[in-house]
This record gives sequence, structure tokens and C-alpha cells, in this order.
Amino acid sequence: MLVLASDHFGFPLKKVIADYLREEGFAFEDLGVFSEDEVVDYPDVALQACLGIREGKYTCGILVCGTGIGMAMVANKIPGIYAACAHDIYSAERAKKSNNANVLTLGRHIVGPELAKMLVRAFLESEFQGGRSAPKVEKIRAIERRYLRG
Repeated sequence: MLVLASDHFGFPLKKVIADYLREEGFAFEDLGVFSEDEVVDYPDVALQACLGIREGKYTCGILVCGTGIGMAMVANKIPGIYAACAHDIYSAERAKKSNNANVLTLGRHIVGPELAKMLVRAFLESEFQGGRSAPKVEKIRAIERRYLRG
């Protein structure tokens, strides 16, 4: 099961994504927010969602804020979380295929509704390929072990 969450800036796009995930039959939990009036800071949202991934409650996540950048920055501070901010299909695919990302972050002010659906599909349907990328991903994990506590 995947986790979906946004701050108030990302809410309109998150709603589009939630509707799309339902239509396509993806199992997910929506952690909110549930309106643009529900003001919340993106670090709090990213932390809640990513702790759920780290603890094994979710397999991956989609986080939405104004640009996608803030969510990615917070998510990548949590050991075991590998977040990629993507605004094109190739990057959304490669995030998982080459880098084994488990979180996709999107920016409502950057990505329109139709592109967001394509990015989500590209990310969710991709799988880590290993191969030449595996040693690089292991280096990322080694850096994480060395510099992040957790």
C-alpha cells in the first residue's frame, strides 16, 4: 500500500492524484490535508508519511507541496527514505528504475493534473533494475549509514 499526502499548497493536485489512484485501483492511504484551508507545514506532512514507509506500513509514497522540493528535502533526511522530485516522465521512471526511490514528490505549481497522473503511473509501474545502478545505490546507503543517525 502506498501513502499519499500534501500540505495545503499541494492539496488541489493531491486530490486529482487520489481520484486517479482510486480509478486505477491502486491501494493507498491518504494522510491529508483534505482542504486548502487546512494549513500545515510540509515538514510535518513529509515526516508523518515517511515514518510510515520506514516502519513498513507503506511500500512507497507520493508527496505534494508547492514545488515538490521541500517535501523531497525533508523526506531525504529520514534514513531509509529515497525521495525524488520529478516533473517529467523520464525522471519519474528513472527515480525508481535507476535509484530505487521509494517516494515521489510533485509540485502543484509546476505540474498540471494530466502530467501528474502520468508521473504517478510511471513511478508506480517502474521497478528497480539493479545492474549497473546497484553499486551506486549501495553507495547512497553507505553515505546514509555514515552521516544519518537512525
